[in-house]
Amino acid sequence: MSDTVKKTLFVDGKEVEFNDEKNLLEVIRKAGFEVPTLCYRPELRSFGACRMCVVEIEGRGIQSSCTMPPEPNLKVHVNSEAVRKVRKSVLELLLANHNRECTMCPRSHNCELQALANKYEVREIKFPNREKLLPIDDSNPALVRDPNKCILCGACVRACSEYQGLEILGFANRGSRTIVTPALGKKLGEVDCVYCGQCAAVCPTAAITIKSDVQKVRDMIADKESTVVCQIAPSVRVAAGEEFGLKPGDNVIGKLAAALRMVGFDKVYDTNFAADVTIMEEGTEFIERLTNGGVLPLFTSCCPAWIRYIETQHPELLPHVSTTRSPEAIFGSAIKDIAVNRDGFARDKYKIVSFMPCTSKKTECKRPEFAVDGIPDVDCVLTTQELVSLIKGSGIDLKAVEPEELDMPFGLYTGAATIFGASGGVAEAALRTVSEIVTGKPIENIDIKETRGLNRCKELTLELNGQKVKVVIVNTLREAEKMLQKVIDGTADFQMLEVMACPGGCVGGGGQPISCNNPIKKNQRADGLYSEDSSLQYRKSHENPAVKKLYEEWFEKPGSHKAHELLHTSYINRFETCYKNTK
Repeated sequence: MSDTVKKTLFVDGKEVEFNDEKNLLEVIRKAGFEVPTLCYRPELRSFGACRMCVVEIEGRGIQSSCTMPPEPNLKVHVNSEAVRKVRKSVLELLLANHNRECTMCPRSHNCELQALANKYEVREIKFPNREKLLPIDDSNPALVRDPNKCILCGACVRACSEYQGLEILGFANRGSRTIVTPALGKKLGEVDCVYCGQCAAVCPTAAITIKSDVQKVRDMIADKESTVVCQIAPSVRVAAGEEFGLKPGDNVIGKLAAALRMVGFDKVYDTNFAADVTIMEEGTEFIERLTNGGVLPLFTSCCPAWIRYIETQHPELLPHVSTTRSPEAIFGSAIKDIAVNRDGFARDKYKIVSFMPCTSKKTECKRPEFAVDGIPDVDCVLTTQELVSLIKGSGIDLKAVEPEELDMPFGLYTGAATIFGASGGVAEAALRTVSEIVTGKPIENIDIKETRGLNRCKELTLELNGQKVKVVIVNTLREAEKMLQKVIDGTADFQMLEVMACPGGCVGGGGQPISCNNPIKKNQRADGLYSEDSSLQYRKSHENPAVKKLYEEWFEKPGSHKAHELLHTSYINRFETCYKNTK
C-alpha cells in the first residue's frame, strides 16, 4: 500500500487534489477555475498587494489565495457575491488613484487593470480621483516611468530584486503618499539600472513602459535619400506572432520579411548571420585563451544588460569578458563597413534598424565604441513590441501575409545561430564549433541537451583532446552574481560562463510581447527556436557558406587584425560614475 496520502480540497463544490503547489491560487487555477490577479507573477514570490485574488473560504471568510497555502478539506468559493463585491471595490479604489487616459496609453487594450475593470463592469468610481499628477520620468534611455499609473502591486520591485539582485526600485513614503521609485528620489536614468526591462515586463499597467522609437524609424523610411535595412534577432521570430493571434513559438521569420518590405525597408536581413560570425570570433578567442594561458573563465558578451552589470558592479572582472561584440553590434559594424567601403554608400545615408527582444539593446547601439566618426553602426533599435506596433500601424495583418525569403547573403544562417535566443544557446552554438576545431572530428551529439531549459543555472563538462572543459550557463543577474563570487574568491572550476540577464534568455526579454513572465510561453518560444535549428541544412556556425565567403573577401580569418577592428570591442569601468549618481 502506498504511503502517499491523497490531499484534496473543494473549489465551488468540485473536489480538487493538490500536491506541491505553493499557494491556494495555483491549486484553483490547476482545477480550471479563473481567479483574477494584478500583483501575482508565477516566477516571483507572492506579495498579496492587489487583493484581486481573494476567495471565500467557509469558516474563514474572505482570504487572499496567492498568499494562503492549500490545506486539506478547505471549501473554497471563487465567485461568490461577496467575493465579486470585494474585487469590484478594489478595482474602484485602484482606478480612483489611476490616471485614466486609456485611449492614449501605450498599454491600452493590453492593460490588466483595464481588462478587469471591463470584466467586473466598473462604470463609475465612487471615490475621488487623485488631485495632482506626479511628473513622468523619461530620463532612462530605454524605459519610461509614469507614477500616475502605478497601482503599487510591487511586481517591478520584486522583479528587479529577485531576477537581477539590484533593487533599483522600492517603496517610499507611507499611507496614501506611498510610491514606487528609485532610492533617494533619483530618476531612473540616474541610477545603475541595466535597462533589462523586466520591470516593464511584469507591470500590469503602464507605470513602466518601453521608450518608443517607432516614429524615428518611420522618419528614416520616409527619407528618400536614405537606404534603410533591418536585422531581426533570433527570438523575435518566435514571439511576434503572438500579437497577431498565432501561438507562442510559431516561427514567423518569413512573414516578418514580407511585412517589413511592405512597411518600406529596402533589405531585410537576419541577426542570425551575425550570430554565426560571433561564434567564429568568440570560439576562436576561447580556444586561444584555453591553449595559451589566457584569462579564464571566459564570460560571454552577447547580453548588453550583463555587460553593463559587469561595468557598474564588477569592473575588476572585465578581463574575463569576451571582446567579441554582440551579434547585433557585429552586424551593424560589418554590414555598414561593407556598404560604405565596397558598395559606395554614404555612411550617414545607410541606415540599419535592429528588431530585438531586448530593451537594453536600445542603449548598446548608442555606445560610442559602436560608431565611426560619430555615426552609429546601428541607427535604431525597436523591441518586438515596437515591431508589432510598426506593422499594425502600417495596416498589415501579419497572420495573413504570405512568407518571403530574407535578403542574401546576410540572411543565410545556421541552426547554431537561431538558438542564441534561448538561455544556453550561445554556449551550445560555441561548443559545436569549438569541439570540431579543437578535435578535428565531427561532434558526436550535436544536440547538447544539458544546455537547454529554463533552469536558472545549468552545467556541463566535455572533453576536448583530453582536456576537460566545464561550462556554466546562468540566466538572471542574481544567478550570475553567485558565479562571479566564485571567480572572485578563486573557487571557480569552470572555463566558460554564459550569462543572459532575462529569465529564460532572450525568449523572455523585456521587449517581448507581455506575458506576465509566463514560463510556459518562454518554453514554447524556446521550443520554436530548437525546432528551427533541427530543420536547417547547416547547424554549425563554421559551416555557414556565407560566413566563409565573408572571411575570404573581407576579414581574412577569425581573429585577424581587421576582424578585431570591426568585430571586437573593449568595455569601461563605470563603477565610479554610477556610485556618484546614487549618492
